[in-house]
Amino acid sequence: MSEPLNPPHPPNPPNPLNPLNPLKTPQPSKSPPLTIRTSFPYETTREDVRVPLADGTTLFARVWRPVTDEPVPAILEYLPYRLSDWTAPRDWQRHPWYAGHGYASVRVDVRGHGNSEGMPGDEYDSTELADGVAVVNWLAAQPWCNGRVGMFGISWGGFNSLQIAALAPEPLKAIVTVCSTDDRYDNDVHYMGGSVLAVDMHAWAATMLAFVSRPPDPQFVGDGWRDMWLKRLEAVDPFIHTWLAHQTRDAYWKHGSVCEDYSAVRAAVLAVGGWHDPYRDTVLRLVEHLPDRQVRGIIGPWSHQYPDRGLPPGPAIGFLQETLRWWDHHLKGKDNGVMAEPKLRSWISDSHPPATVYPQLSGHWVGDPSWPSPNIAPLAYALQGPPVIVRSPQQTGLDAGRFFPFGNDADLPPDQRDEDAKSACFEFEVPSEVRVLGRPRVTLRITSEVPRGQVVARVCDVAPDGSSTLVTRGVLNLSAREGRDKSVDWPPGTTDEVSFELNGIGHTFPPGHRIRLAVSSAYWPWIWPQPGSEAGFTLDPAGSALELPVRVGGADSGITFEAPEQSAPLGVVHPVTLDEQRPERLCVRDIAKGEWRLEVDPRYGGTRVYPDGLEFTEDAVETYVIQEADPLSARTRSDWTIRLHRPELAWDVTVTTRSEITCDATDFITSNEVVCRDGGEVVFHRTWEQRIPRTSG
Repeated sequence: MSEPLNPPHPPNPPNPLNPLNPLKTPQPSKSPPLTIRTSFPYETTREDVRVPLADGTTLFARVWRPVTDEPVPAILEYLPYRLSDWTAPRDWQRHPWYAGHGYASVRVDVRGHGNSEGMPGDEYDSTELADGVAVVNWLAAQPWCNGRVGMFGISWGGFNSLQIAALAPEPLKAIVTVCSTDDRYDNDVHYMGGSVLAVDMHAWAATMLAFVSRPPDPQFVGDGWRDMWLKRLEAVDPFIHTWLAHQTRDAYWKHGSVCEDYSAVRAAVLAVGGWHDPYRDTVLRLVEHLPDRQVRGIIGPWSHQYPDRGLPPGPAIGFLQETLRWWDHHLKGKDNGVMAEPKLRSWISDSHPPATVYPQLSGHWVGDPSWPSPNIAPLAYALQGPPVIVRSPQQTGLDAGRFFPFGNDADLPPDQRDEDAKSACFEFEVPSEVRVLGRPRVTLRITSEVPRGQVVARVCDVAPDGSSTLVTRGVLNLSAREGRDKSVDWPPGTTDEVSFELNGIGHTFPPGHRIRLAVSSAYWPWIWPQPGSEAGFTLDPAGSALELPVRVGGADSGITFEAPEQSAPLGVVHPVTLDEQRPERLCVRDIAKGEWRLEVDPRYGGTRVYPDGLEFTEDAVETYVIQEADPLSARTRSDWTIRLHRPELAWDVTVTTRSEITCDATDFITSNEVVCRDGGEVVFHRTWEQRIPRTSG
């Protein structure tokens, strides 16, 4: 019998976010208590309005404003995620709060989504960005606005805030971009290290297929909702077709990638991320490439969430108060010291045992005046030993955790010992504390007998009891070794040196632990395996090394944040449903077939009832299947069902989608289906089947 993967811990406490799903692995430190504000410096009003565009289309908007005779700055959050239902609970936590502090806080649905008019398009396409510029200019021209505008958002809203800032509309003076990217190719949900991201390339395309197929709400658009819906549905095309058609960094991905020209951004930028979010490296790049007078960065221990929400891992911070300082300085001209803060404020976590969720992480904040920081020095570890064949089973990576952790119980990677056993491992003693801050780098001397493949590097913190906690990781598609904009086959039988960065991290290795570098040739389902990659490669430690960015100087005290605040919640009710008993992540092994199946419930929101009577039901399952010796057996599937029901209007619609990807040696094969019902009547049904050549992936 093997030893437990985690040390014993006290009984799990109740989870205030979901009483039926207790929190796990409690930590002794605590987040500051959340304060719900019901009174503010200003009384507020709220109204739904339509923003007119030049082509006659109107966008649906909700505006919270302070009650005052003086014009005030406006701040905009601009998303496709439906302000009248899907993001409404989150919107109510922050927009009324900003309004109560003297800002017109505005939430707008992107064209073709929610209750906005027009047809949906690709993510961040030129129409979406041009519409966003028009909204910024419209806000600045309103009599209640003083002409100065800010933008903020997380994920999609953080992306387009940054991209619209690069278009530099004159009224846009400042943005807050959270969990976003400046590089749409190599730091988004599509590709990683030049490799196809099976885990979210497919899952997010499938999610957006379901989302874009949702109807407008008759309570807000009236009796014309069905005609609007059917016209939208006729315009739908699965995103996966476009994303897989561009397997290298070409003009498609350069569009909207701010890293192409940082100087185009004129607004002040507060960039915020979390070490458990896949986009955290964007904060480091923005702080590096934007001038000191223009940018500040914060990276905490968080997942893909706003840092005030209290979702694991914590501790949470007073994010709204911190952003208010940003707005007050850049939109109201207050000299409040916000630009005197260190250019980058980072959380460095203490060593912690492996777990799939951490309600709290212990650690500390540090500040650096610039990035790269004068407080960081490289520490190189040379790999030792004879050449080793790296031929990982194709299921290596099942314990990678979720690409987008949202604070759910099964999001983070469990103990890595099983993954390490499928990899070539090199270990380094830690005689004294090593504090890593930034992006590690590996240099590996590789011999490959096949033209295609990938190399995956993980850094783990190995405790004296043998438990292995994933610290960070990185991937390189070997055909992308000469640049992400090209695909160059590896000459079979030759040896070459490859070097690539791993994701950034703030982590402390304590004395007595070991630093483990684990190198594998597979990482499913994060990375779609290359044809022939079952052959693996030979790694020669001679000339190979791990380089860690170690923080060796700088003050570690004096950085504090206020306790989190929010405005009063919307009051959404979450009824208990049977599907909530389904495991978040379930791994099934078919021993006879040598096949592994991972089933994932993304748990975005489930069933909820809104105060206005809307009943919203959402159910999704993602499935990833592979045979342990066959990279061409890889297949993914995503099934979604969304129901919207207003009993008082006798409105009851359902959207059902199915998305699948399989492959052979030359092509990806995609299959997608959408079925929409109004009551019991099928009003739309379409399937798409495509073969897309594997030019690089």
